[in-house]
Amino acid sequence: MAEWQYIRTEIEEQIAVLTIDHPPVNSFNAQVVTELGAAVDDLLDDDAVKVIIITGGGTNAFVAGADIPEIKALLENPGEDYEAARQFLERGQGTFLKIEQASKPVIAAINGFCLGGGLELAMSCHMRICSDRARLGQPEINLGLIPGWGGTQRLTRIVGKGKAAELILTGDMITAQEAYRLNLVNKVVPSGAVLKEAQGLARKIASKSKFPIAASLEAITEGIKVPIEEGLNIELEQFVGLADTEDIREGVNAFLEKRQPEFKDR
Repeated sequence: MAEWQYIRTEIEEQIAVLTIDHPPVNSFNAQVVTELGAAVDDLLDDDAVKVIIITGGGTNAFVAGADIPEIKALLENPGEDYEAARQFLERGQGTFLKIEQASKPVIAAINGFCLGGGLELAMSCHMRICSDRARLGQPEINLGLIPGWGGTQRLTRIVGKGKAAELILTGDMITAQEAYRLNLVNKVVPSGAVLKEAQGLARKIASKSKFPIAASLEAITEGIKVPIEEGLNIELEQFVGLADTEDIREGVNAFLEKRQPEFKDR
């Protein structure tokens, strides 16, 4: 496993914990985003990993947005720096899309401020566990900007057009409890218990066969993009594709024999 300046990864019992460690608030700059993309690639390619958890270093922030001085530098000479700014946005969008489309479940463990690019990262994950002290938002408009790493798209799909417009156009932060009410996060837990809760969820998922995990994610991720008739076809093809696996036979036999299945990812 490669080593990075701002990213730490630990793998235990088929669960990888990827920590963004860029004090004081784990803000995104070009290097952090590049390292994040490389680390995600490594974990997706690692057969020892079935579930990935992404969290922030320390207790104050998951990711509290982009590195503002770097953004300022990119915008000082719009004519000259246009291409650099575009590449920065494309790199972030590409990394988050890779996470969203991953064949392995990715869980965001939101342990503090989750703002701007941080919320965009969290929304690209398949599930989100949130500290009760966290604050979430897309405050880009307060800087004269808009979300550029998928915030206008994923937030709308998750909470609906009206609420997404309100959050993006006001730049307001919301509490973890409000985020839960909006279905923006799956669960809110006491501060300090976020990673433990995410690991518990990851262990439950990792106990299943990797084939229906990947098939389910494919059907969910691709099916939501198309009319339901096309989505049903995607689901059908993913279901049929499991027929030749040993694990499907083990699962059915275990049910009939009233025992716990022993999946071997074969």
